[in-house]
Amino acid sequence: MPHLVMEYSNSVEERVNIQRLLEDLHHAALQSALFDTPSLKSRARRYHDWLIGEEADSVDFIHVTFELLDGRSADQKRELSRLLMSVLQQQASHIRSLTINIRDMDRECFQKVVN
Repeated sequence: MPHLVMEYSNSVEERVNIQRLLEDLHHAALQSALFDTPSLKSRARRYHDWLIGEEADSVDFIHVTFELLDGRSADQKRELSRLLMSVLQQQASHIRSLTINIRDMDRECFQKVVN
C-alpha cells in the first residue's frame, strides 16, 4: 500500500550509496508505524536528463515521494517527512537539492491484488 519512490540525478550515484540510502529510508518509514510493515514498497529511479532553475543539469538532486492511503493526520505526515529528511541529510547532505513530498492516496479509488 504505501510507496516510497526515491528519484535522483545520475550524478548522485558517484557520491551516495543509493542502495543503502534506499534501505535506510525504507527502515525509517517502517519506524513511523503508520502502516503495516509488509505493505511498504520502496524503489529508486535514476534520471539522466533533468533541469533545475537556470543551472540546468549542474545541480544534483534527490527527491522522495511517499504515497500512503489517506487518513493520517498532518502531524503524522510531518513526522514521517522529518524522519525521511533526517536520513537524507545524514547520508546526502552534500547533494544540493533534497526534497520530500508526502501524498495521500484516495482510499475509495485505490485497487490492490495480492496473489
